[in-house]
Amino acid sequence: MSRDFVATERIDRLATSALDRLGPGHEADFGLASRRVALLGSHTLGHLAAGIRVAGLARRLALQVFVGSYNSYRQELLNGDPALAHFAPDFIVLALDEHALGLSFPPDIDGADLDAEIDRELDEIRQLWRCIRERYGAQPVQQTLVCGTTLPVFGNYEGLVPGAGVSVVESFNAKLRQAAREDKVLLLDLAWEAARRGFIPDLVHPVRWHQAKQLVSPPFAPFFGDLLARVVAAASGLSRKVLVLDLDNTLWGGVVGDDGVGGLRLGQGCAEGEAYVAFQRYVAMLGGRGVVLAVCSKNDPDLAETAFTTHPDMVLKRDDIAVFVANWDDKATNIRKIARTLDIGLDSLVFVDDNPAEREIVRREIAEVAVPELPEDVAYYPRCLADAGYFEASSFTADDVSRSRSYAARGRRLAEIEEATDLDGYLRGLCMTMSVESVGSNNISRVTQLINKTNQFNLTTRRYSEVQVEKFVATPGNIGLAFRLRDRLDDAGLIAVILAQAEEAGALRIDSWLMSCRVLGRRVEAASLEALVQVAGLVGATGLIGEYIPTARNALVAPHYESLGFAPLAAREGQPEGATNWYFKIGERLPTHNIVVDVCPSVVPPQTRTNLLRRTA
Repeated sequence: MSRDFVATERIDRLATSALDRLGPGHEADFGLASRRVALLGSHTLGHLAAGIRVAGLARRLALQVFVGSYNSYRQELLNGDPALAHFAPDFIVLALDEHALGLSFPPDIDGADLDAEIDRELDEIRQLWRCIRERYGAQPVQQTLVCGTTLPVFGNYEGLVPGAGVSVVESFNAKLRQAAREDKVLLLDLAWEAARRGFIPDLVHPVRWHQAKQLVSPPFAPFFGDLLARVVAAASGLSRKVLVLDLDNTLWGGVVGDDGVGGLRLGQGCAEGEAYVAFQRYVAMLGGRGVVLAVCSKNDPDLAETAFTTHPDMVLKRDDIAVFVANWDDKATNIRKIARTLDIGLDSLVFVDDNPAEREIVRREIAEVAVPELPEDVAYYPRCLADAGYFEASSFTADDVSRSRSYAARGRRLAEIEEATDLDGYLRGLCMTMSVESVGSNNISRVTQLINKTNQFNLTTRRYSEVQVEKFVATPGNIGLAFRLRDRLDDAGLIAVILAQAEEAGALRIDSWLMSCRVLGRRVEAASLEALVQVAGLVGATGLIGEYIPTARNALVAPHYESLGFAPLAAREGQPEGATNWYFKIGERLPTHNIVVDVCPSVVPPQTRTNLLRRTA
């Protein structure tokens, strides 16, 4: 842990005072997203609030924290708590311990009976999750159980006795994780993280437990706060997306320009070389789960790439790298070039370099980029990245796996576009097909991820949790569309979302329209409008109403509606400063594009179609 409890309390007082002086709504001026987090549980939680708020600041979050009464979580959720309702939480954390759940059984309990008892407890927790969603409209976050005062009584044989205390907690956590995955509940896996780091004996201090019922002892409050801030940041689309890597003495030992490819320390049966291989393996696993990989190195480009293609112990291959920048320019300039190539914000990047001077320059020149302070020994590099939590996930989909390949394919398209003399002909040659489906259980995780991560091509930048998206699309009169795109180079997966709702005048008002920057410049927005007009025709709508709300990041789409043929409308009362409104009459001429549009026939739910037709009539 890098920050102690006392220092955290001091930082929290200073930060809270500064934010209070600014007043509500000004967090965004400092690049902070505001979120409200409620802590409910069976043990004392108040001492954790400061650590949560301070950790949030490090994750670009201004967190407000509500702490429920001691061991009153059931009453607060099932009977309703006016104070909690007034707080209007975005996230409700359910922090429970093994004593509150009554997980104490005879050691010789039958395995089937034990499973039934655990399932009964889980059914009650699932009821609380439903209540969190339905009563408070919040996203549930479930803490796993840690063995607080439960100690092994069988020694190494503990895990072989189903009814033994530690064994029961492990069995419960395994089923809890499965239930959370099925119910799309976020997990604060305190048990797993503390065990992995060897914190369990100190995390739950027996004196603090008996004196104050503190499951997490004060010295570990910053650790708890960081874990929770990671989860909230990930669910808010604030996790990092790109890992930018130096080469010499970072991915391999030695300097390729001096030592040659054959002289690099990589694999070869030596401890240092094997440590570099282990780091590459970890980086490759990050790439495999969707983190985009880039190279930023002061090197001869041809020689640097040769190491990827000819060294027998290279784990990473050239095709794993979406953007490869090797030259003699300063690294801050090159990192900006990487961000522009990927069309991604600098605050999505993590830069890893063994050289302290290079790290310090990048920190000074580009404050938005995360630059970890690496340990001296490469053997600790993977743990350093893992512990930092830059790439925390709140969901995982097939589209995540293909993200790095999509960015690499985008680079190839940009190169082809630069060489093309006929842009229309080039776009036709891509053979693009857009499929349009309704937002539902099969895609809602990716849809929510895109809603919360997309900044540049986002007309209103409204952020919704998965619970809120579900509620939106389930409301009669509302429409949720998800767009997928593929071409001859790549299947880009789910790349755009439109949420719309019926107006009394028979028009569809576009609540949210957002698109991944990976497909910019390919007239996808025009094809999306064609699909939306088709859907509007299915429900009998007469027009579309669009809204643009300016932010610091979405100036790119300021001319969006005008460029698509929408006519300006007067401002509405209560709109943010600078917001504009636009109208498109169904039947007007649509802008041209070179994309085949395939709208799924069942894209509009029957209740929405009925509701809209009634309003239009």
